[in-house]
Amino acid sequence: MGQSIAEKILAAHLVAGDLTPGSEIGIRIDQTLTQDATGTMAYLQFEAMNISRVQTELSVSYIDHNTIQIGFENADDHRYLQSVAQKFGVVLSRAGNGICHQVHLERFGKPGKTLIGSDSHTPTCGGLGMIAIGAGGLDVAQAMAGEPFYLTAPSVVKIHLTGTLKPWVSAKDVILRVLEIFTTRGNVGKIFEYTGPGIQTLSVPERATITNMGAECGVTTSIFPGDEITRQFLRSQKREADFVEILPDADATYADIVEIDLSSIEPLTAKPHSPDNIGTVRSMNGLAVNQVCLGSCTNSSYKDLVTVAKILQGRVAHPDVSFILAPGSRQVLDSLARDGYLSDLIASGARLMENACGFCIGNSQSPASGGVSLRTSNRNFPGRSGTMDAEIYLVSPETAAAAVITGKFTDPRDLNMPYPQVKTPESLAIDDSMIVRPDPAKSNEPVYRGPNIGAPPANTPLPDHVNGIATIKVSDKITTDHIIPAGARMKYRSNIPKYAQFVFENVDASFAGRAMSMKEAGKHNIIVAGLSYGQGSSREHAAICPMYLGVRAVLAKSLERIHAANLINFGILPLTFTDAADYDTIDQGDELEIPDAAKSVREGLSFVVFNKTRGNSFSAVCMLSERQKKMLLAGGALNVRANRYK
Repeated sequence: MGQSIAEKILAAHLVAGDLTPGSEIGIRIDQTLTQDATGTMAYLQFEAMNISRVQTELSVSYIDHNTIQIGFENADDHRYLQSVAQKFGVVLSRAGNGICHQVHLERFGKPGKTLIGSDSHTPTCGGLGMIAIGAGGLDVAQAMAGEPFYLTAPSVVKIHLTGTLKPWVSAKDVILRVLEIFTTRGNVGKIFEYTGPGIQTLSVPERATITNMGAECGVTTSIFPGDEITRQFLRSQKREADFVEILPDADATYADIVEIDLSSIEPLTAKPHSPDNIGTVRSMNGLAVNQVCLGSCTNSSYKDLVTVAKILQGRVAHPDVSFILAPGSRQVLDSLARDGYLSDLIASGARLMENACGFCIGNSQSPASGGVSLRTSNRNFPGRSGTMDAEIYLVSPETAAAAVITGKFTDPRDLNMPYPQVKTPESLAIDDSMIVRPDPAKSNEPVYRGPNIGAPPANTPLPDHVNGIATIKVSDKITTDHIIPAGARMKYRSNIPKYAQFVFENVDASFAGRAMSMKEAGKHNIIVAGLSYGQGSSREHAAICPMYLGVRAVLAKSLERIHAANLINFGILPLTFTDAADYDTIDQGDELEIPDAAKSVREGLSFVVFNKTRGNSFSAVCMLSERQKKMLLAGGALNVRANRYK
């Protein structure tokens, strides 16, 4: 029986388990990436493991999130990251060099390799033919220590592309169509593998746009072949030696096959407040727009930005539109400047931001109150922009450019101009001077630690009985942005006691104080949630901070992959209702008891939950491997390591 691309790479890296979908496997990791918002904690955890040097082929630390240095905290974190990179043999991409996913695609990604990153959009490099997976920082730290990365063996879904995109339709519209088909729910444990004649019409940056936003579907990762298109991209990056052909076998079998005709797709948008709330741009025609944000790791390639520059050439942004431009990398910005397109964009009224995540994570360029913002980024969750009542729409660069001109939602096909033809240069000017490679002579230099940087907190072993309160009850599709906000609060990620004060800040601002009071009274906190709890960002702080506040269990209708793994990593029970209707029998504030919690974990039993307030009971389940059982019983992965190496 033939193999898919994903199966070939996973099989070549398999070190534990077998590739039966649904079973746990461990794979060898070739490369890791971190970014500064998650990286500081990941390297603190790596330090706690007492490993002298990273054990991967390549580990890269990027500074691309907390680049707005208001106060000392972010600058201190960046000094820590530079010093710890030198000590442990990690490559550092300095602030200003670009967004981790864009830079890794350009300078480091290799077909056939495995990559995990402490950012949920790590699957961007699937556009190069990699198995690239987002994970929590602790999983990345363990991979840097030479340990396997564990995951559920995925089922592979074939997305067969035919046809050719019509003018004014781009890769962003393709992934919005995929989200329309699959939605953000129900795709845990799957890999999307793109095949078919249509892929030959898509460049690597276009493929990367599609794999980047596959994360919004909740899949493990997405992947394209390593083919001649890949070779051409690597050649343009002067990295053709990194090319390895990797294609699916002709008789490869798939769990499901979905056909998409590229020529049938029209300009689309994800409407507030979810990436799967898809509509046509034409149906939105005429809606006034206050802000347009162009860039992010999803749509900031040379082709994306040159296309917009050509559309806007000789035009100025509508007076009602604030036009934000954030190139994805220094390489892209340099190429725009060399070829004259940057001056066209600036002449159009673009406000040039850093080559950083910026507006996408809500730490700059928040819209006006109630404002309508069109963004080429990947998420439009409530409040993620930094403005709670803003209306965020996700669109292609072409649709964004049309709104810059008209001041309203406009189908770009109605601009009455020819579609710009953009050809990416066959050879780019490469400048890696902002990439700092470790110098062995500096490995003995001290690691810098500012006053905002603390040790990673440790949990206690799982108690025999969990006895506490339903401290909060939340609805469906609660994201990690809901659980622990980014934006202005992100600078506290190295300081868990401080950051924990903001857990559920935008849902219930009194939660943190209430939970800490329960913890101090010797009671456990239990979170009750609906469907797809923990979707979105990989931020492990959505588990660490609740753990610090005494949360011992999450009881949900369903949990997303990365967040469930993070909960286990930090000793929090990730329970799901056996019968989802039991969610309706719990009110916030009810006293809940889970007797024999440790025994149920140890013996793989279902959990009985007593609602002492209402006098009823129900069951919950938690599917765990033997490895995960040990982590939960010990109170988290760091406790397991401490016991192993003490």
